[in-house]
Amino acid sequence: MPTNPVLVVHGGAWAMPDDMVEAHLHGVNSALAAGWRVLELGGPALDAVEEAVVIMEDDETFDAGRGSFLNRDGKVQLDALIMDGASLRAGGVGCVERLRNPARAARKILSESPHVYFVAEGAERFAAEHGIALCSNEDLIIPREIERLRKYQTEAKGGTSRAENAREMGHPMDHPGSEMFAPEISHDTVGAVALDRDGNIAAATSTGGTLNKAPGRLGDSSLIGCGCYADNLSAAVSTTGWGEPIMKLVLAKWTADRISAGNLPEWAAQEAMNHLKQRVNGHGGIIVLDPRGHFGIAHNTPRMAWAYKTTQKQEAGIERGAI
Repeated sequence: MPTNPVLVVHGGAWAMPDDMVEAHLHGVNSALAAGWRVLELGGPALDAVEEAVVIMEDDETFDAGRGSFLNRDGKVQLDALIMDGASLRAGGVGCVERLRNPARAARKILSESPHVYFVAEGAERFAAEHGIALCSNEDLIIPREIERLRKYQTEAKGGTSRAENAREMGHPMDHPGSEMFAPEISHDTVGAVALDRDGNIAAATSTGGTLNKAPGRLGDSSLIGCGCYADNLSAAVSTTGWGEPIMKLVLAKWTADRISAGNLPEWAAQEAMNHLKQRVNGHGGIIVLDPRGHFGIAHNTPRMAWAYKTTQKQEAGIERGAI
């Protein structure tokens, strides 16, 4: 019997200001529509998550693709991963500077390479060799982010209330630039998880990383099992938030394992956020989907943009706990 499809997307967990809510809701709903078009036509979950994430990479509202945060040198460096729950094949790219849609390159790696991961120039060369046009890094930079980096670096030199906020949240303050993890700084990593009519699940995550990050820094988003994971025997997972704590817990795989042990996704999602906060004082959000169509959405930040669609219901919002 065919399975009823399900699609869940997120657009980043952080202290989203009121004046950005509408743009985030529009963005996640647009992503949902793109991914659902694939699923309702009987297409694979892998295609659905790719299309959903690409829409958000193209939307300057989010920290993915064009409009991403700039690193310390004023460049955009992008990371992405996509994973197929049926085969466990995955494709990831890290620190790419000339790809508008790193999710597209990640999908090419999954489909056409024996490897799982390419970084920097090697990833860009692979993408170009497989028909993906390269762009200049300047094409990915927008004025908003130039000003954001300038303001941040200026404030960081003198010490600000932002740094104090980060310290209160328990973020490390023993090295320059660590106040980038202050709660009012966006973490608009995007992601999607899907279940298709054949009963297969998939996940994808894409990010521009953190503001003022050191060149070459990788976060959790593109690392298999950290910011993204999918296995038909457990769940599809995409995370967002402060990457370093998420990596330490291998949080996406940790959550999938809870579902393998019999927990429902809605509880596993909330448990993951509790674990993130209690074990390493981390902040973020998560979406989780199992092969039976049960899903969970949770975050321990003030807000997270999210949306989901089933054959019976569609909903989007900026705040969510256990379902």
